[in-house]
Amino acid sequence: MNTTPEISRRRLLTGSLQAGAAMAVFSIPRFGHAAEFNYKFGSSMAANHPSTLRNEEAFKKIREETGGRVDIQSFPAGALGSDIDMVSQVRSGALQFMYLPQAHLSSMDPRGALHSVPFAFKDYNAVWGAMDGELGTYIRSIYTKVGLHAFDKASDHGFMHMTTRSKPIVTPDDMKGLKVRASVVPLYVSLFRALGSAPTAIPFPELYVALQTRVVDAQNNPLQLLEIAKLYEVQSYCSLTGHTWEGYYSCANGKVWGALPPDLQAVVSKHINQATLNVREDLVKFNASVEASLTAKGMKFNRPDREPFRVALQKAGFYKEWREKFGAEAWTVLERSSGNGLA
Repeated sequence: MNTTPEISRRRLLTGSLQAGAAMAVFSIPRFGHAAEFNYKFGSSMAANHPSTLRNEEAFKKIREETGGRVDIQSFPAGALGSDIDMVSQVRSGALQFMYLPQAHLSSMDPRGALHSVPFAFKDYNAVWGAMDGELGTYIRSIYTKVGLHAFDKASDHGFMHMTTRSKPIVTPDDMKGLKVRASVVPLYVSLFRALGSAPTAIPFPELYVALQTRVVDAQNNPLQLLEIAKLYEVQSYCSLTGHTWEGYYSCANGKVWGALPPDLQAVVSKHINQATLNVREDLVKFNASVEASLTAKGMKFNRPDREPFRVALQKAGFYKEWREKFGAEAWTVLERSSGNGLA
């Protein structure tokens, strides 16, 4: 049972991802002696994002349950650099823990973006069946191979939807020639190219300004970020394509994790995994109201048929290309886990 307090909508929306300087949140031990194990936990998510708030709750419980032996300090909002920067830091051991967008694992192994294949999952039942099952186990094994330890539970980021400035996306033809921001992940760049768009890879902290100055006219993200990052101020239409699902893993440097005694590993794992499950619940509640909130702010919504987009990707050779990049074994795990035949 989730015994942590529900995060209120007001708390979620306090502050902004567009702050000029990211504020580092320090967890200060309440014990009379220095911690035996001192760690930093980096994240690109805002200080007011459910993942940040829930992880900070977990770090407090870890300090209490270990009697102050383990102290994890939280650095949200990109205070320690971009996601790519932090991945390098965690792999080198300069940073011990981070909240890693799963698709960014593909910078080390293409299969790290396996879960992001468009239209692999029809709903959250399919997502969690896969990520809490065979697919999640397979992806975590990739973390191990690149020197990282991923905690058992994948955190939700959400189904990605298209937003635009000048027109809604109704059919695949509406994607042609569109200047769209893509995450700095090859799979996403390839997705938009296959649909005839002109993708530009832009880190998330730079997205608002890129949309405001019309470097790009469109982007894709989960509903919760449209509100938290105030993207509704620079986008007019939201087309609920739900074309791919994205998640995060809390992870640690493999050697650092291996040096932590097993009894302390158990405490850290318990609380970080519970924080992840709490984030899943928080985002379900938040997303249930966010469409109405964004509509009240002037954003227009439409629900296009998803099947023509999947067929367009298939005809463009997108699935064939990525099946070859991932390899037959990985693709078989994906299709078996999602229940979808894609290629």
